[in-house]
Amino acid sequence: IAPSGPKFSFFHVTLPSQPPPDSICIQGFDPSLGIIGPINPMMAGISLVPPPPVPPELPVIKEIIHSKSCTLFPQNPNLPPPSTRERPPGCKTVFVGGLPENASEEIIREVFDQCGEIVAIRKSKKNFCHIRFSEEFMVDKAIYLSGYRMRIGSSTDKKDSGRIHVDFAQARDDLYEWECKQRLLAREERHRRKVQEDRLRPPSPTPIMHYSEHEAGLLADKLKDDNKFTDGTAVLLTWIERGEVNRRTANHFYSMIQSANSHVRRLMNEKAQHEEEMELAKEHFKNALMAILTQFEQITSVFTAATRQKAWDHFSKAQRKNIDIWRKQCEELRNAHSEEIMGIRREEEMEMSDDDCEENPCKKIRTEDSAVAALREQNDSLRWQLDAYRNEVELLKKEQGRAYRTDEDHANQQQIGFLQQSMQSMQQQLLSLQEELKSKEEELERAREEQRCLEGEVLALREKVREAGLTTEPWTINLSVAFCSDQRFCEFIRVASWMQMSPSLITGTVVCSPPFTGIISTFLHVHPFGANIEYLWSYIQRLDTKISAGDLERLMVRLPNMFKQEFSGVGATLEKRWKFCGFEGLSSA
Repeated sequence: IAPSGPKFSFFHVTLPSQPPPDSICIQGFDPSLGIIGPINPMMAGISLVPPPPVPPELPVIKEIIHSKSCTLFPQNPNLPPPSTRERPPGCKTVFVGGLPENASEEIIREVFDQCGEIVAIRKSKKNFCHIRFSEEFMVDKAIYLSGYRMRIGSSTDKKDSGRIHVDFAQARDDLYEWECKQRLLAREERHRRKVQEDRLRPPSPTPIMHYSEHEAGLLADKLKDDNKFTDGTAVLLTWIERGEVNRRTANHFYSMIQSANSHVRRLMNEKAQHEEEMELAKEHFKNALMAILTQFEQITSVFTAATRQKAWDHFSKAQRKNIDIWRKQCEELRNAHSEEIMGIRREEEMEMSDDDCEENPCKKIRTEDSAVAALREQNDSLRWQLDAYRNEVELLKKEQGRAYRTDEDHANQQQIGFLQQSMQSMQQQLLSLQEELKSKEEELERAREEQRCLEGEVLALREKVREAGLTTEPWTINLSVAFCSDQRFCEFIRVASWMQMSPSLITGTVVCSPPFTGIISTFLHVHPFGANIEYLWSYIQRLDTKISAGDLERLMVRLPNMFKQEFSGVGATLEKRWKFCGFEGLSSA
């Protein structure tokens, strides 16, 4: 470790392996995982010049390290090296244990400041601390100091000495920074891949415009041009698949389809022309082969003449050998060439035989049929052209008809004016209705004021009724009164209803000709929709357990002026309900 800063004076130390560089260690990126693996603490930094190799068999020699406030003594080299835990990813924090009791934060910073820039020191009261560095490679330098014995000054006190143990520490801040770095590298890798994919992706097809009359006219010109016919058919196919054909545009599409069909004859002519060119090429090839075969025959005749005794005796033995080899090679090539020509001739004969089999003896009739088919095709094309002209004439007529519609437009404008006038009258009626609504609201307010006055009068009448002795307590009527007739009792019930009383507020017993008539009348009065006999009997039974539901029903049947029976529901849900009708004879006043 080289000295850094004026506070230290260190001796030379030989490390067991190459020390980490001062640059940040950048780990390798795995594209298949999309995340970077754990950092190798001893990985060399990325550099253009590779680091010099260090032999692994060098011995570890640690020297005494002197500082301003303390001295570090190395451990016995025969002892095993201090153990460390597995290094967490992105580790920048170390755990330092075994510190002297008198070691202060300044002494700790003085010792570990040699390893690099210290961000924070968290010291505990139990002789250990955590030190966080600014870079990851500084942690490897701090781990090297593990096992040293620290002695503060020259004191021999036990509190001034201790064997320090340095190990990796897992900190949330280190893990967070490492994950952020991993995400950044992953984003860069995804961007690089996307750029690569975009570069290798084939170009998108040119967009096809939407249908319009102007574009349809341009497309019709394209379809008539032989060089632009391919692009025009692609556009026409896209429009038809999009569903642009309707009743209004059918004539345009029909004319374009007719233009596309007109190219069929051109294509057939081109095909026939190419077939003629192919036949000419075959004939030329056959003639060239025949010329080559003729030359082979001439060369063979030369070799045959040279092998005759008149000329053969004048050649040497080596010359005769070469002439014999050349003659054999030429004969082999001539035979192969002649076989190829014979194969071509056989193919031509087979084609001619196939044509003869197809034509039949009545060849003249076939030619006449072909002529008739050509005339039919020409007739069809002329008929299609006539239909196209008719469609164009209809379109022109429609355009001219639009010009004659000015009178109709004028009538429509007059009708619109009448409608606007009617709308204005309706708006005036709406304003008048709003004024009437305001007047009705004012009348409603006045009616509410009158209702309040009437309620005051009703309260005064109630006071008068109380003074007359109809009640003994507020909102309670004592029914210990004898009624000599049903008419008087009915008047009493009407007064009770006018005072808005319920059956629970009426106490005492009724002494009248029909028993319990008052209680039944009051009970049914507070049930305006009626009640069945069981419900009424369950209430009366609380007052008198001896009375039955049949007695109550017979009692109400005898008083039709006070009680009436109605049926509700349909079928299985049919139900009889009793209602109080004693007030139906009263006038609205």
